[in-house]
Amino acid sequence: MSDKNKGILLLLLSAFGFAMMSAFVKLSGDVPTLQKTLFRNLVTAVISFGFVWHHKERIFGKKEHQPILLLRSALGTLGIVFYFYAIDHLVLSDADMLNKMSPFLLIIFCAIFLREKAKFYQIVSVIVAFIGTLLIIKPAFSIEALPYMAGVASAVFAAGAYTVLRVLGDKEKYYTVVFYFSFFSTVVLVPFAVISYEPMSWQQLIYLLLAGLFATLGQFGLTVAYKFAPAREISIFFYSTIVYSALISVIVFHQPPDLLSIIGYCVIFGASFYMFVRNNKAGKAAEPLQNKGTLNSR
Repeated sequence: MSDKNKGILLLLLSAFGFAMMSAFVKLSGDVPTLQKTLFRNLVTAVISFGFVWHHKERIFGKKEHQPILLLRSALGTLGIVFYFYAIDHLVLSDADMLNKMSPFLLIIFCAIFLREKAKFYQIVSVIVAFIGTLLIIKPAFSIEALPYMAGVASAVFAAGAYTVLRVLGDKEKYYTVVFYFSFFSTVVLVPFAVISYEPMSWQQLIYLLLAGLFATLGQFGLTVAYKFAPAREISIFFYSTIVYSALISVIVFHQPPDLLSIIGYCVIFGASFYMFVRNNKAGKAAEPLQNKGTLNSR
């Protein structure tokens, strides 16, 4: 199997992991959002700690990277809290698709904070994706719009976390970054979860532990996938999570998305697919120049 196909399979597996995480979070019922987030990240922290220990890496990374790791963890924690709130109050596939706005927001954040020039086709994709978001949200400016705003906020904070990760690059091992984030969010959320704690049944506890397990599968699958192939070649397959979530919404929760939401999904996916195709073309056009530069350097 080629590296590209391995990357695709891992992304499909990762998307399935995140979709199952969302399903188990929703199945856990009326447990407070912060309590759900705590259990999700606690499981991931335990598993990722095993990786750090096995590879004999620094548990909390290098001293000079602490500000970046802290900022990434804070943004990631807020992103998950808002995402879980959206999951609890929306059709599962709606919450998932709003969260998938993060790659488009990442383009904006990288242009603002990292001075990375956005290409014209990327700007077009962002505008089209925003229109798709409005179709899902159907703005009514009422209390009912709050869960949709939470879904958008989850994408905003996730994009912020990914922007910080761009700054960090490969300076830390991926399992160290995952452990740091999971440990940070667990410690920060404990006091809030204790204050708002609600007793859980064994079934709810199992659901939340499974949510943490599938979240870890999704996180590591996503990370390893991009080690086999560049994001521009395979990232589109991560949107398969929308298909999984839509099927789960209909089969498990009996909550089919409405027509406008489905149109919104298609618009956002279309924008993502357009950007995927253009990124591939740009990458292939750059390869001969890179190869030429390598030959000249020899």
